[in-house]
Amino acid sequence: MTNKSIPHNTLIVVGTGEGANFYRNSAKGGELKLAHAGDLEPGNLADQGPAGKQPPDTSAKESMEATFAKILANHLYDLVQAHKFEHLVLVLDPDSLGEIRPSLHVSVRDKIMLELPKTLVNSPTDQIEKSILASL
Repeated sequence: MTNKSIPHNTLIVVGTGEGANFYRNSAKGGELKLAHAGDLEPGNLADQGPAGKQPPDTSAKESMEATFAKILANHLYDLVQAHKFEHLVLVLDPDSLGEIRPSLHVSVRDKIMLELPKTLVNSPTDQIEKSILASL
């Protein structure tokens, strides 16, 4: 483990291709304490469509997950443009993390301090905190 820490007020996104929970690090002094800061639900994904071209053998679930990745990427872009975060931690299931990477604007990518390819969306906050700290 390194001496890295998650700065106060860092935005932490925990999600899958079906939704995301937003947290902020409410602790100071190099500690980590997640405070729930909202959720992003996919809504009616059929109205939005996935990012880019999808192979013809793409399942409906894969298409919906790709669409949600696009929605999440756009939401993060809007937040960074509004100066709502300086640091970002992405905790997404491996498929969603791979799906969102090409859709992230450089201004969002520049804020990422940690990517954690894990499915923790239904985990208690203390388990999410432990997983993040173990990855530093």
